[in-house]
Amino acid sequence: MRKAVSFVLGVAFLAGVVSGCSGPGPGNRPGRPVTRMDPSRPGEVAGLGIESQDLGEVADKMLRSILDTPVIAEAEVAPTVVLLPVENNTRFPVNKDIFLSLIKARLNSEAKGKVRFLAREEMEAIKQEREMKRSGEYDYDPTKQAAKLRGGDYFLTGRLEGMSHRGTAGASDYVLYTFKLIDAETSEEVWEDYAEMKKEGLDDVVYR
Repeated sequence: MRKAVSFVLGVAFLAGVVSGCSGPGPGNRPGRPVTRMDPSRPGEVAGLGIESQDLGEVADKMLRSILDTPVIAEAEVAPTVVLLPVENNTRFPVNKDIFLSLIKARLNSEAKGKVRFLAREEMEAIKQEREMKRSGEYDYDPTKQAAKLRGGDYFLTGRLEGMSHRGTAGASDYVLYTFKLIDAETSEEVWEDYAEMKKEGLDDVVYR
């Protein structure tokens, strides 16, 4: 009996040792648990680059500035706007188009129809839909048969510029954000505004 008990205890001990040596499983990895953060506030994992709180701050300033400019605020008919790519001249591989995406979404949400955007990125699907309607395959409102695709009144675009410095005490990065509205007929820049940010410290964050 004693031999049987000793054998069982020995097997259990070895199983525990083997389990301990194998390390934690995929669902039990050690470290800081995932935390849902407020994107408007800096997180514990922060660096010198362009982060979510910077995006929100810049987009908010541009939103208010665009709505205050006379060509928008005093327009009798809501102007149409076409988005052009944003140019990124900083050292950070940021998704530059996210700035215009947020500005556009917030204008559509908060501008109460004072600005209308043209979905040029969906142009192929729009043209195909129009052809199917006019060929008789799809039914549609006949009063819109002569309707033409809308042209843009203004182009909205921007640029990110940066300066970086390195030293024994750490690093420093300055980023200038500029955005502008361009008259699509005359090429006149009817509005422009900017935001600037500077960060210093020891930067060990990898940006992707």
